[in-house]
Amino acid sequence: MTATCLTDRAIIRLSALEEGEDVAAFLQGLVTNDVKGSLPCYAALLSAQGKHMFDFLVWSDASGLLIDCEAAVADDLAKRLSMYRLRRKIAIARDDSLAVHWSRNAHDGAVSDPRLPELGWRWLAPANGSERADDAWLAHRLSLGVPEGRAEMGDILWLETNAVELNGVSFTKGCYVGQENTARMNWRQKVNRRLVVVPLAESDEARRVIAYPELGLSVDHLRTEKLDPDALPAWQRAGVLAPEA
Repeated sequence: MTATCLTDRAIIRLSALEEGEDVAAFLQGLVTNDVKGSLPCYAALLSAQGKHMFDFLVWSDASGLLIDCEAAVADDLAKRLSMYRLRRKIAIARDDSLAVHWSRNAHDGAVSDPRLPELGWRWLAPANGSERADDAWLAHRLSLGVPEGRAEMGDILWLETNAVELNGVSFTKGCYVGQENTARMNWRQKVNRRLVVVPLAESDEARRVIAYPELGLSVDHLRTEKLDPDALPAWQRAGVLAPEA
């Protein structure tokens, strides 16, 4: 059996508890991307200052929406979303009946990763004994220079995580938590630093976010003027060079 299950991911289900509750409208006012548009989409819940707190994929579901997030922070994310719920009749809870699956190649019922097609294909289904693919996913993702999750993004400003280039933000959908600073940075083209995946031997220890010695790679948070465009993946190079174009 081909390994497909990402065991370090979890699903949070958001569903209406009574007729008339609009789950998409609730989430739309909180996260960085347009959850009323094409799904799945990549998005984040930010701090009021526009810094990363949680990043995830949002999927459509007959009962509402599903959030594909890090398993280690799923309970924290559900709790944070519940704080914003106030008196709205919306259920927010982990759904352990579903697992996140991934493959490099097209798969029945799968969709291309909305961040970057080269990342491969994802789908949601019961685990059903599927072998874990977490190590293969990590190696593949980092080989493409794509960061994700709290360990790699910390509390870094959302646009500095390459959110624009990875389709993780909408500048037309309206307000959300952290929107003011994020929109200002985009308008002023003031993305002064970037998360980049670099060979561990070339990493700047002072700017290192996390190292993966087993892969010989590191995620660093570097000033854009110190980046060598030729060393960046094509998807990231375009964004780094855009302000000077």
